[in-house]
Amino acid sequence: MSDSSATEEVVSDSPKVSKVTEAVIRIAGNSQDGIQSIGGFLAQLAGRSEQEVMTFMTIPATISGGPSIFQVRIGSGEVLTSGDDADVLMPFYQHSYENHIGFLKEGGIVLYDSSHVEPDPELLKKYRHIGCPISELTVEAIGGTAKDKGKNIFALGLVARMFDLDAAKLEGLVAERFKGKASSITTTALTAFHAGYGYPLTTLEEIYAFEEPKARDTEQVVCNGNDALGYGILAAGVRFGAGYPITPWSDIMELLRRELPKYDGIFVQCEDEIAAVSMAIGAGWGGRVAVTGSSGPGISLKGEAIGWAVMAEIPLIVIDVQRGGPSTGMPTNVEQSDLNIAVFGGHGDSPRVVIAPSSVEDCFYTAIEAVNLAREYSTPVIILSDQAIATRIEAFAMPKLQELCQDISPDLTPREDHKPYDLSAPDGITHHAPPGTYIKSGKYPIATGLEHDEMGHPSGSPKMHQDMSAKRRSKLQALSRKLPLPEVFGPEEGNVLLIGWGSTQGSLREATEQARKAGDSISCITMRHIHPMPEGLENIFDGFNHVFVVENNDEGLYGYGQLCGLMRAKFANPKIVGINKTDGLTWRVKDVLARVQTKLEELKG
Repeated sequence: MSDSSATEEVVSDSPKVSKVTEAVIRIAGNSQDGIQSIGGFLAQLAGRSEQEVMTFMTIPATISGGPSIFQVRIGSGEVLTSGDDADVLMPFYQHSYENHIGFLKEGGIVLYDSSHVEPDPELLKKYRHIGCPISELTVEAIGGTAKDKGKNIFALGLVARMFDLDAAKLEGLVAERFKGKASSITTTALTAFHAGYGYPLTTLEEIYAFEEPKARDTEQVVCNGNDALGYGILAAGVRFGAGYPITPWSDIMELLRRELPKYDGIFVQCEDEIAAVSMAIGAGWGGRVAVTGSSGPGISLKGEAIGWAVMAEIPLIVIDVQRGGPSTGMPTNVEQSDLNIAVFGGHGDSPRVVIAPSSVEDCFYTAIEAVNLAREYSTPVIILSDQAIATRIEAFAMPKLQELCQDISPDLTPREDHKPYDLSAPDGITHHAPPGTYIKSGKYPIATGLEHDEMGHPSGSPKMHQDMSAKRRSKLQALSRKLPLPEVFGPEEGNVLLIGWGSTQGSLREATEQARKAGDSISCITMRHIHPMPEGLENIFDGFNHVFVVENNDEGLYGYGQLCGLMRAKFANPKIVGINKTDGLTWRVKDVLARVQTKLEELKG
């Protein structure tokens, strides 16, 4: 725990209280134990206490369940990652202890369920072990029939006592969680919490209290990336969505299905992925930008229809929450291997916009940006999220909703004439008149997936196909000229530039900070706009000797990952090199730094 000896308060007949700036807590058990609930409560409390927080979780891919973890990092200052190593490990079972003890910092605390865990005698000196019969005491507190559903709340009480957390606020969060259910459920949960909070941690020489965070001017929001994307879609004015369930996209679908009717909207769960994207395209043609989404397998199925939207120039939002592949792959693990299918997944030349949020907060704003780009450029926009951002919890400043929320209702103002594919339009940017718009000339256009003339009528003309292909390309080239360059985190010149996208941002920034403190010349950037890329990136690259693209995907047949390959194709610069992994886990800061050092040594040889 950072700065655990900074200040101490001595309380009579109580353990010593040490102030800390941050702590990393890893809870390990099985998915049925509700350990995600413990971490979720801790993250919500941190956010409501004006602290920084970031979480990481793993869950089994099988319905029968299995080993699972939830890691939460709480800090009074800036928190960029969920932490490389834990200060506190709470294992519920022997396998939890054995599999995760290696993630604990030397001298860290193991707060274990002595009903199921037998500590390794050889590790008793390396780590501080505190045993508590969590399962047995939960039975005593609330009865045997509820032990499996109550020991997580008992454990929450233990952690709250260890870190001197605001028990009253936690009680409120527990009550909120079970609001609308039988009062006996809330009572049982609070009984378990109080039993855990009141357990005498007699072998704990000190308890910890977080330093007061800096006062904030605005209220904080605490949520995960899927929720942030869903609410961003609502704020952007989208009122129709269609989808089919798949992990880890389904949470967005459920949120939109629940929330859209509150705003006179609707979400349709379709019979398959093809129907879902087709319905969304139909709504886009009708004058309403609509959303659909999936993960890798579903994006493959949507590919033909996305190409139709490119040809017909229909605005469309497609959310791809990436997971491990190929095929069913690792549905509950993180991977960034859908970039190629997002950028190139279609037959023929079918350019589309691809953007990738870099944090939970950015998910909200990216959703709004995607809707606006789809409308302005009459094109599909694919939002590339990933499992890590989708499931992790962060706290961020409440968006200024009165300024951001927008109405994108169709404009049915009568028009003298209308060419939806006008080849003389600047930069090839045109827009459809929503069906029902009165065209005074009486010449109404049509929409088709066939190549067409300026009115949408099918055309087999070689020249027309060439001109329309150029039109669809040129509007994205125009967009690239307007996109902002990514911020360089660190000096704008140096030895190594790290490039990341999506959930790698925090790890790369923290790695950059650590490396610079150690005297190394490293900076980093995060690519949000994947396709097209903003113009002028080569000027950033010119300031560095090495450019390493850090990704959660395979190095491929040619030795570099998917974003790295895209950049090498665009810039033809051999100093752009990939650093890749496919273990289904987020990048740890120390692993980034180690791989950078290894890569530099390889290049020297």
